[in-house]
Amino acid sequence: METRKVQRLGPSTLAMTLPAEWAREQNVEKGDEVTVRESGKGPLTVTPASARGEDTEATIHVEDIDADSVERAIVGQYVLGRRIIHVTAEETLDSAHINAVYKAETQLMGLGVIEETPERITIRCSVDPEDFTLDNLLERLENTGSTMRGEAVKALAHGNPDLAQRALNRERQANKIFVLLLRLIFTAYQNPNLARAVGLDDNFPLIGYRSVAKNLELTADNAEDIAEIVLETEGHTLDVDSATMRRIREFTDQVDEITAKSVQAVVDRDYDETVEVRELFAELGDREGDILADLPEMENEQLLRVREVLVSLQQTAQYAMRNAEIAANLALNEQSAHTSLD
Repeated sequence: METRKVQRLGPSTLAMTLPAEWAREQNVEKGDEVTVRESGKGPLTVTPASARGEDTEATIHVEDIDADSVERAIVGQYVLGRRIIHVTAEETLDSAHINAVYKAETQLMGLGVIEETPERITIRCSVDPEDFTLDNLLERLENTGSTMRGEAVKALAHGNPDLAQRALNRERQANKIFVLLLRLIFTAYQNPNLARAVGLDDNFPLIGYRSVAKNLELTADNAEDIAEIVLETEGHTLDVDSATMRRIREFTDQVDEITAKSVQAVVDRDYDETVEVRELFAELGDREGDILADLPEMENEQLLRVREVLVSLQQTAQYAMRNAEIAANLALNEQSAHTSLD
């Protein structure tokens, strides 16, 4: 970190020089334009014109990496905000690497192959940040996870493997939304001008949004775990009485409420809503332990499946609490009935 003196150039104009090393790295020269953006809370952000360009490209060379690594590299470049991704080989792309490209394409929103030769495949991302807001995507991811969880538990209650498979099929959509969230968060961090395009006044919430998105992705994984239990269990249901199954469904309803309210608190930046989530979580208590304690004796394998379902639900509630804590931090960084900022 270095300090610089602000100089007066005229009756109402103040100026400061740009660091020479930064200017060289950003290819900023005399006469170039830069964007100066005020966050509304004090700091100014200076962005060179080069950072505003959207057609950033990356090339993945496949000679020394396997197909799985190629797929992960494509996902990584997508998250980093690349518009164009080339996958190349010195001679000819083998079938495993080609399949990896098309597999990655199906996992990522807005990605498509635009050119293919024996030694090169070019894919382009058509996602425009202005088509989405982070708040809307968080709500969509929460809703997708909640739908998966509802379908999985209903499938468990009725012994319905088709409904469980439907929940599993939604996992791909949840993952697409999650990775798109990461892409928008990374690009908004790299280019502060995009923060407003994705619904933020400044970059401060980005690190919180990254954590919320991951927690929601993990809750979708928990719902996926329950759906897989349905498919793997003989009869596709738990060996428990109707009263216990009713308690599990009530547990699910409480978890749904906590999860939805925690995301709403993030979107609204409302501290009162985070307090409400805390109260709901406290009321939930150790519901997992309470239900397990009331179970009659059963075979270990059956008991383990019941416990896995309850653990998934309890973990989901804990992820929601983490999101409520992030929401509280975001809310306390703004003027409200509870906080005055000077």
